[in-house]
Amino acid sequence: MIMFWVALLTISILMYVLLDGFDLGVGILFGLTREESERRAMLAAVAPVWDGNETWLVVAGVTLWGAFPPVYAALLSAFYLPVIFMLLGLILRGVAFEFRNKTQRLQWVWDVSFSAGSLVAAFMQGTMVGSLVEGLPFVQGEYAGGEFHWFTPFALSCGVGLCIGYSLLGACWLVRKCEGEVRDIARRRIQTLSLGLLAFLLWVFGHALVEHLAILHRWIELPYLFVFPAIGVIAAGVLGVSVVRHNDYWPFHMVALIFLSAFGTLALSFWPYMIPFQITIQQAAAPESSLAFMSWGAIFVFPLMLLYTLVGYRVFRGRVDNTPAHY
Repeated sequence: MIMFWVALLTISILMYVLLDGFDLGVGILFGLTREESERRAMLAAVAPVWDGNETWLVVAGVTLWGAFPPVYAALLSAFYLPVIFMLLGLILRGVAFEFRNKTQRLQWVWDVSFSAGSLVAAFMQGTMVGSLVEGLPFVQGEYAGGEFHWFTPFALSCGVGLCIGYSLLGACWLVRKCEGEVRDIARRRIQTLSLGLLAFLLWVFGHALVEHLAILHRWIELPYLFVFPAIGVIAAGVLGVSVVRHNDYWPFHMVALIFLSAFGTLALSFWPYMIPFQITIQQAAAPESSLAFMSWGAIFVFPLMLLYTLVGYRVFRGRVDNTPAHY
């Protein structure tokens, strides 16, 4: 039963990172664009799916709260401020998405808000992940750090790195969904962003191996763990070939695979800890009776969420244009 909920939490986090990641990335790239026609095309590329993508963040949070309450409590204690800033960024982005179509004189305000909200949300998510990798202070099972323990150079660099990664996902999505100048600009940005993401991943994994010698010993003793980095390397190679050949289909899938390999590498490095070297999965899990009770809801709700996500992307497949009509 515990592994069932671990699987649901993992799927929810991955669905959020990949789906909301690309529309956050489009929002970040939106701020680098000045032509209104190009901005309309970028908005049209995410308009039918952006709010549904955020649903997976709610699912991950509720799963963590119900199935692993000690981890939920510890993470909120450590990341109260970045979580607040992340949510404010997501709210600002959603409001700006709707309001920019209702005004002309102040449209620039909502354009800035849309891009800034996307950037803040992505940056805060990255700092939280970086702080987790770096390690949180605990005393007798309780978080012992301050409100700004997450505010470290490494965590901030991870915030920048995730913004780069999300921007790369967004650029690949635009290449797949848009035409003309928007697609061409996004295609050129993929090359620069790919190099930035590669440098970031090498920095994170190198730091984790140096700071946590237990991880280094695990990788030496269990060489099969290199399967995830190997998948990432292969995906990076296919990404490079597809960009050179101007293939619009494969870049998004390859970057998504790179994200999956990075997530798998980190997860296996810290297994079985949910908070590295502090709280294990067994220690974090709710009582068996609670997990069994909640599973009845998950068995019905989770497949429906996957179904409506698949149907939504199926219905709104194909390329978009830059007409001013609102979705």
